[in-house]
Amino acid sequence: MTAATPAAPSTIPSFCQGIQFFAESLPGWDEYGKEPAIKAGEKLISATRDKAAVYQTLLAADALRYLTLQVTSSKASGHPGGFASIADTIAALVMLGHKNIITEVGHHAPGFYSNVFLDRSLEDMGIETVQQLRDRFRETGGLLGHLSGQIPGLLNPAGPLGQGQHFAMAGAKLNPGVLFPVTIGDGGIGEPYVMSSFGHFNTAYPDVTNFLPILVWNGYSQEHHSMVSTKTNDEMVEYWAGNGFHEIILVDAKDYDDSNQTSDYVDSTLFSLEGRMAFTQAVLEAVDEAAKSALNGTLTVLIIKQLKGAGVHKRGAQSHNLYPGDTAEKDYIANAMKARALTPEAWQLVRNNYERAAGGTASKVVLTESERDLPDLGELPLTEFPVGGDKKVATTAMGELVVHVGKKDPHFLVTNADGNAASGINNINIGLNIVHPTTDETYHQQPQGQVYEPLSEDACAGLAAGLALFGSRTLWCSYESFAINGLPIWQTVTQAMAELRRTTPSTITLFTAGALEQGRNGWTHQRPEIENYFAAMMRNGNVFPLFPCDANGIQVCYDWAVTTKNKGITITASKTPLPVRSTLEQTRQGLEKGAFVLDEQPGEKTVVFAVLGDMILLPVYEAVEQLKAQGIGSKIVSVTSPRRLYRPSDVAWETCAEADGGFLDDAEFAELFGGDALIAVTGGSSAMLEPVMLRSNAPRDVVSWKRGETASSAAAVMKLNGITAENLVKRSTELLG
Repeated sequence: MTAATPAAPSTIPSFCQGIQFFAESLPGWDEYGKEPAIKAGEKLISATRDKAAVYQTLLAADALRYLTLQVTSSKASGHPGGFASIADTIAALVMLGHKNIITEVGHHAPGFYSNVFLDRSLEDMGIETVQQLRDRFRETGGLLGHLSGQIPGLLNPAGPLGQGQHFAMAGAKLNPGVLFPVTIGDGGIGEPYVMSSFGHFNTAYPDVTNFLPILVWNGYSQEHHSMVSTKTNDEMVEYWAGNGFHEIILVDAKDYDDSNQTSDYVDSTLFSLEGRMAFTQAVLEAVDEAAKSALNGTLTVLIIKQLKGAGVHKRGAQSHNLYPGDTAEKDYIANAMKARALTPEAWQLVRNNYERAAGGTASKVVLTESERDLPDLGELPLTEFPVGGDKKVATTAMGELVVHVGKKDPHFLVTNADGNAASGINNINIGLNIVHPTTDETYHQQPQGQVYEPLSEDACAGLAAGLALFGSRTLWCSYESFAINGLPIWQTVTQAMAELRRTTPSTITLFTAGALEQGRNGWTHQRPEIENYFAAMMRNGNVFPLFPCDANGIQVCYDWAVTTKNKGITITASKTPLPVRSTLEQTRQGLEKGAFVLDEQPGEKTVVFAVLGDMILLPVYEAVEQLKAQGIGSKIVSVTSPRRLYRPSDVAWETCAEADGGFLDDAEFAELFGGDALIAVTGGSSAMLEPVMLRSNAPRDVVSWKRGETASSAAAVMKLNGITAENLVKRSTELLG
């Protein structure tokens, strides 16, 4: 391209306000830039070999690189290098009419913002010019450093590596006939989750192939060479073939290099115009071939091999991040922008193509920008077990409702890595069947099942949360002790749900087999510190950990959960037969107020037990009897929804898209928890009862989990942690003085 200088203001399109450098002219423009390659009324280019289409795809790639560097340098912060190596492919996808683009790589955010800016999607959030794009990058209420749920036209949040493929598979499963490309970095390919989740999904749903992994093979990770940088092209093809992919399309920029670059990874922007045109045409053809293959039933991957940082300020890992002082005043950044600069006419041409591609702006045409219609569930068939009657397994009671949901909603999916039968919910397997290519009635499995059981919590949480974000009902079931491996994506999705511009079903979990039930298995299966995770997330505003106290309570909790939108709801319950202590109505009160009174005994003084959970009530009821014998009164308060017990100012609830401002007021808190002493009791993390401890003014203490150990029974595990009737009585009398 030629030298770049400011252009006359009258010739600059209004959206270009804020662009620092324009080219005076562009080679090839007179031949290939006369009119947009996507004609008025069309949604994509007419042919991948049309030279005008190739040239204009090249211009779009340079526009993306320019904007990415302009935006990040405006804040001397952000990540331009990784996206720069895949800009040609993103431009090709758009020119071919594909805008349902997903990424696994959060560091590519400024490039994706540039992409949806070009087609005017960001106008939905008041960003109409490049200057506004620069001003609002990495600012509150603007374009945060990694993709979130609030950016118009972008389908998925992106933070930790190894997550993007879940969203692509969720989109593909829910929307047959639509392509969901997902870019995956060669740093992220080192994550074990990516390939394993592809493998299980393809085995379960062999006909769902309309997602397209695009490997960004640029040779570098964040701060060094990527761990797959030493592979040859043949070895990389073999790697994907060995993981079940049948169509593997690889485009290596080095095959088109006419600039004598010595590395195995080369920068196409250094080629001659003819060389760049040849490479861009190869990318267009590869994208078109890969898209058609994926849409026609073949598990396909597209691999683009090009040096990290292609066309920006530095190359390799040094291009990954900008640091303080990396602004356009630095010659290496200014020179890079000048090299990628377009003329005002070229900017308008790129804008015209982008507006027409796929039939309109991504903010209007991508599938996550509209709410998905859901089947009516009717009334869930709750069963009210008599209080004081036979012991019941709470999880089994909920399982009956889950089956009802699955029968009413054919897209509903249950996921579980450790097996539903092991969690007391084999009735879900019986009613909905495990999805498996082998039909076997003994194990309740068949190809059309609605229970997804990969041996990976990441794959379970990922698909369940991804489907919920994309508009479908799901339930992720897990042993409490193992769920931690799936929580990063669940947290990513719940935060995105808090920011969405549309409603979507809440992402719901059931965590069973808590630490108290896992005596014989020892500490490897006793991991209630997971509750610390949710305790922290409660302050986010849309996260609701629920702790039903029995088989009646769990039904009410799930009945409420499936009616909610944009929340993250965890239900924790035992798989052991336990007494039925509450009515359905009491738990409804607990969901509204946060807690309810289970038992009250008169006495000269009153000890209040704020109890979280079901099995943990056993030593509490024993303690109450011992205190009663001493003339000491008591009150057992079952804490159902601790988030409701915070003060409104403790929680960022008003920032959530579907804001829920329901909290227990001071007067009602005093009525529930008022007494002469208070002891918060849980078989899990004490952090979950923080709201009670914050608000109580009585002498108080917490009796909770400390650590795991091998033991013969739940009572023995509780004794090891000091959760016994004797200790509760001792602390009660001490607090009463």
